[in-house]
Amino acid sequence: MLPINEVLQGDCTSVLQRLPDEHVDLIVTDPPYGVHYQDSQGRTVANDDDDLSPILGAFTDLYRVLKPDSLCVSFYGWGQVDAFFRAWRRAGFRPVGHIVWVKEYASRTRFLRYRHEQAYVLAKGRPALSDQTIDDIQPWVYSGNADHPTQKAVRILTPLIEAFTRPGQLVLDPFAGSGSTLVAAAITGRRYLGIELERKYCALARGRLAYLERNPLWPRATEAGIVHASFDSPPAAALGALFRWLQERDYCELARTVQEAMEHRTS
Repeated sequence: MLPINEVLQGDCTSVLQRLPDEHVDLIVTDPPYGVHYQDSQGRTVANDDDDLSPILGAFTDLYRVLKPDSLCVSFYGWGQVDAFFRAWRRAGFRPVGHIVWVKEYASRTRFLRYRHEQAYVLAKGRPALSDQTIDDIQPWVYSGNADHPTQKAVRILTPLIEAFTRPGQLVLDPFAGSGSTLVAAAITGRRYLGIELERKYCALARGRLAYLERNPLWPRATEAGIVHASFDSPPAAALGALFRWLQERDYCELARTVQEAMEHRTS
């Protein structure tokens, strides 16, 4: 039985070798950038070393497991763009687009104020053009990095998945972290497969996905994507469900407002 809707724990350079050829419809991933990243809490990213060649070698297998005429979206570190391009081209990918997410704040200041994140759209074969074309300049949504030091917001990933796949297709993230790509796939009605090296992040990703499985409050279940709690639900349960729905989709300010309402009810 081929793994579907799972988070596999292990080194993706090894785990990918167990997957069959032409198995997935889209890859969306955020590998280490080779910058020795450390956040304000002292958290680091595994294998975020100067020599990225062992990690980026995974793109050879990623090309193999991707179906013909399909896409891979890969975030990258601009300081290591040569290493990324060598790995992508060696694998067989060709760039067909570039996306920049613009931040409202600077994440770091050196010679410049760093106010963007970026990813290349890479093709295997000749993918058909999407009928839901997105802009190559996108607004950034800050995830809060609650679960992972470089956690991407679900809300920046859902447009990619909706543009480049159809419902029911399979999305792979071989550097899954805390599972944001997989959550984005699940809430848009796609199947998912994640690979993550660190056990603690596997557990976090599985927990997020298990919650969605128990509470399938898809954003398109109602007009305008608003959750409608059952009238039979107690107020605390309804607020709790709304809080988790907002939190999983990175509506941080609204989630905090709901949390304050929950705390007010119990005070």
